[in-house]
Amino acid sequence: MSNTSVINASYLNLSYHDESSEIIKDASFTINKGDFVFITGPSGSGKSTLLKALYGKLKPFSGDLNVGGLDMNEISNKNLQKLRQNLGIIFQDYKLINEWSVEKNVALPLIIAGYSKDIQHTQAKRLLTHVKLLEHIYKTPLELSGGEQQRVGVARALSKNPFLILADEPTGNLDEYSSNVIWDLMENTCEQLNTTVVVVTHKIPNIFSIPYRHLIIENRGIYEIH
Repeated sequence: MSNTSVINASYLNLSYHDESSEIIKDASFTINKGDFVFITGPSGSGKSTLLKALYGKLKPFSGDLNVGGLDMNEISNKNLQKLRQNLGIIFQDYKLINEWSVEKNVALPLIIAGYSKDIQHTQAKRLLTHVKLLEHIYKTPLELSGGEQQRVGVARALSKNPFLILADEPTGNLDEYSSNVIWDLMENTCEQLNTTVVVVTHKIPNIFSIPYRHLIIENRGIYEIH
């Protein structure tokens, strides 16, 4: 792991309204390149709120937040768009487009960025091979199981070789087998590509083979568990 900072928060306060309703208060932490970080905490503690701040859906109420070298307090729409094009985001409910093929879903970030059809197809094939779904390339998401749909979600998140992957309860709706497949894929991404991975989850998996960090959100603060 390197000490290059990917996310840096200093006295970060997050709120949807005003100071009296702060969800995260005075949080300071740094996440470096190649870190695998689990964020846990009770339901309603602010895990998803923090994730929204990391991809720019919620601006800091006060304090400082820097993601990928960009000040999230003052970020322009142009820079926010650029940042999101270099992030991979994995949602609990997959957020796939059911009318599109699996291939086109994986290639979505490349379509948005204006890559050629050849590049879209080549990258989608490579990633679907990686997540062991190549035989389903021309199916639609509704023809797949939940675990398979989430693997499509992981492939889509990887399609532009992101420097950072943010995952919100990526195995929350899955059985144990499918969950283990997703964790393996995310471990490999972190280890082989040195990609920073931040996962919000209610439970850290029992079987996890690479070193990881554990941040917990409690009483509006963020603390590291060693």
